[in-house]
Amino acid sequence: MSKIMPTTDPFDDDKLREECGIFGVVGVTDAANFVTLGLHALQHRGQEAGGIVSHDAVQGFNSARRFGYVRDNFTSQSLMETLPGPLAIGHVRYSTAGSKGPAQIRDVQPFFGEFSMGGAAIAHNGNITNADALRRELIERGSIFQSSSDSECIIHLMARSLQRNIPERMEDALRRVEGAFSVIAMTRTKLIGVRDPLGVRPLVLGKIGDGWALSSETCALDIIGAEYVREIEPGEMVVITADKGVESIRPFRARKPRFCIFEHVYFSRPDSIIGGRSVYETRRQIGVELAREAPVDADLVCPVPDSGTPAAIGYSQESGIPYAMGIIRNQYMGRTFIEPTEQIRNMGVRLKLNVNRALIKGKRVILVDDSVVRGTTSRKIKEMILDAGAAEVHFRIASPPTAWPCFYGVDTPQREKLLAATMSEDEMCAHLQVNSLRFISLDGLYRAVGEAEGRDHKQPQYCDACFSGEYPVEPADMIEKGFKMKTAAE
Repeated sequence: MSKIMPTTDPFDDDKLREECGIFGVVGVTDAANFVTLGLHALQHRGQEAGGIVSHDAVQGFNSARRFGYVRDNFTSQSLMETLPGPLAIGHVRYSTAGSKGPAQIRDVQPFFGEFSMGGAAIAHNGNITNADALRRELIERGSIFQSSSDSECIIHLMARSLQRNIPERMEDALRRVEGAFSVIAMTRTKLIGVRDPLGVRPLVLGKIGDGWALSSETCALDIIGAEYVREIEPGEMVVITADKGVESIRPFRARKPRFCIFEHVYFSRPDSIIGGRSVYETRRQIGVELAREAPVDADLVCPVPDSGTPAAIGYSQESGIPYAMGIIRNQYMGRTFIEPTEQIRNMGVRLKLNVNRALIKGKRVILVDDSVVRGTTSRKIKEMILDAGAAEVHFRIASPPTAWPCFYGVDTPQREKLLAATMSEDEMCAHLQVNSLRFISLDGLYRAVGEAEGRDHKQPQYCDACFSGEYPVEPADMIEKGFKMKTAAE
């Protein structure tokens, strides 16, 4: 992932943001058009920039990289005509923590490299936790980096590999990489997909006519009319050609998978399927578990749109308290709506959310949200609800307290800026000045995602480091910079 700061958004600075979405197709006419549609469906995973690389037998490799939304950049016929061929990959991104400064187009993926056996492009979803050490080593050995992205390390490691072909060089390179990675790559004839041995980040396989597709989520397969085939398994590499189909390779030592549980809570679209489970149904079940764990007398259950909606429905169904749209979202406000002047900043979330006053007045309201990060947005929403005449405000949060930063490709504040890192649940309730505040327990979250006995505390079934502080891959670069891992006392 890139190490430049994301574009400032004063209206949505209190959510964890997914790092990237990746998509690729092979064996279809005008593959770049399919990739555009796939990236559009994955826009929620990254809204800062996007890029596409395609290959045509006559024109070779071509690429386009742009800042902003897919719909604003990759819908002109003149641009898409520059991306011909039956094979293409693409990427939408947020940047993760790193150097401050303006975004650079050179950091936008996919990245391309020319090797002795031909060119290759890669798109990476995740974060390399030993990227600083790898970068120093590669620079000392003569590599010249063109971007500030940790993902570029993969290209340089491939260039230095002595293996015979590009898939083997990719295997060689990824064995040196630590952290989380789902990678889609392409050569002149092959589409390649890889997941890290823990399977932290998602990657799925689809079939479209005589061709194949790889995607971060199943919702992007739906938009192009592709049939969902299966998930790429943790530690698996697939090499796909139009004529031979899918070849599966196992380049890594087998390990117990640790898929990111926050994909279920927030990152993935509710119409996607993860591990054979509907994301929407999982989020509804989170609301059911939350109602069982944290009941409260109230008149209405209202979601904080849009991410809190399925959990609010589940809470309402389980508690018997009516569900209502007490907060209305302005669906037409984009990131570039208006310059963030001081006056506009003071309006805060009111530009994005508005209270349904006639419904709220005099009511005891349960607000269901997906998470509390810094707490700034929660306070503003509470103030809006009280200003509208609510009698009481009770927050119910569809994830455990976020007390630890993610180092696997999610844009997370430093630990001291996470509200749950410095306050107990009661202290957070007092800080937000609400009548009550309850988070779902970690065991309750595990039950909601299908683990009937809850979390296995000796061998957790998922990566839940942002809640537990238990990192399945040691964040070597961050420890070198002074990050303190969880102690036994914590």
